[in-house]
Amino acid sequence: MERPNPDVYQPRLTWWGHTWRFAACGVISALVWSNSFLGQWHDYRWWWWVDLLVGIASYGVVLLRRRYPVAVALVLSTVILVSGVAAGPATLASVSVATRQRILPILAVSVVGIVAAQGYEDLTPGGSPEPFWLTFSFNIAITIAIMGWGAWIGSRRQWAWQLRMRAERAEAEQELRAREAQAKERQRIAREMHDVLAHRISQISMHAGALAYRTDLDADALRQGSAEIQTTAHAALTDLREVLGVLRDDGVIEREQPQPTYADVPGLVAQAQAAGMNVAWHDRLGDAAAALPATVGRTIYRIVQEGITNARKHAPGAVLTVDVSGGPDQGVELRLANPLGFGGRVPGAGVGLIGLSERAVLGGGRLEHRQENGMFVLRGWLPWQT
Repeated sequence: MERPNPDVYQPRLTWWGHTWRFAACGVISALVWSNSFLGQWHDYRWWWWVDLLVGIASYGVVLLRRRYPVAVALVLSTVILVSGVAAGPATLASVSVATRQRILPILAVSVVGIVAAQGYEDLTPGGSPEPFWLTFSFNIAITIAIMGWGAWIGSRRQWAWQLRMRAERAEAEQELRAREAQAKERQRIAREMHDVLAHRISQISMHAGALAYRTDLDADALRQGSAEIQTTAHAALTDLREVLGVLRDDGVIEREQPQPTYADVPGLVAQAQAAGMNVAWHDRLGDAAAALPATVGRTIYRIVQEGITNARKHAPGAVLTVDVSGGPDQGVELRLANPLGFGGRVPGAGVGLIGLSERAVLGGGRLEHRQENGMFVLRGWLPWQT
């Protein structure tokens, strides 16, 4: 994973955060200045005041360490040369630079800090009586400890930030997957509603149109036609309840209704023929139809159902030819054809063919419709195995 900008994982400072940090700085300043406090006061009183005032000013400058981390750390590390009181703010600024885990700024601040601290030890009155090599080694060790501590804090902050980002990303991805699943389920329900209801409602429209057109019907024939409309409407409502059953939100698990297969296609054709449609059904699959996968059979059923519905809407009275052929090695070929512009028209949105085309493509096949020599032709191909 690419290293993020340190500004994004630095925690926001509270009043308590400022308080304990300044308290720790005060302890460090007191320890460093205690070695030269008396010597400055007796021998170089002006230096005593400079040390104190510059150190106090350093406590104000260190507040800018988040905005200008490297510049503030370099300035405060340099100031240590004349002010032991500034050692506390310089340490805080150095730790802040180390938390950013950038090697060049860490090295620059470390070198300046070591040189300035050693200079303060050598120049200030009453400094450490220890030999140069010992104090210099001590300053190097302290600087390494400070920078190592800061880098460890920075790595912990970065690690915590990455964990938080991963958790938020996982939550967002889970929510996205849930939304996609909901969208797919709604699309599936919409397709099922169209496939089922468009077929039933087109039957109702055809029966009602026939009753309105016929003026020679007696009372018994009218009652029979009305009964057929009522039966078809009841079947449409039943189908609608079955499709919408999956939308229940009361915690009840609905029993999934049996889905149509290829074996139900002849019944669909017979139902259309009984309703007065001219459907020529040609099943050329033969014995291979028994081994047809259920998903392929269901798609064939929906395509034939949509073809019957379209023919009933846009070409009532015309002959609809349904031809299904193929085999395990060739896949399944479908061809539905009927004459154009035959009789009245029922409004349609055209979404049924779009949904079926999408279903065929998802199954690895294709579905096309076009006009050929005065005929509306719906042609498709589906792979045998899905």
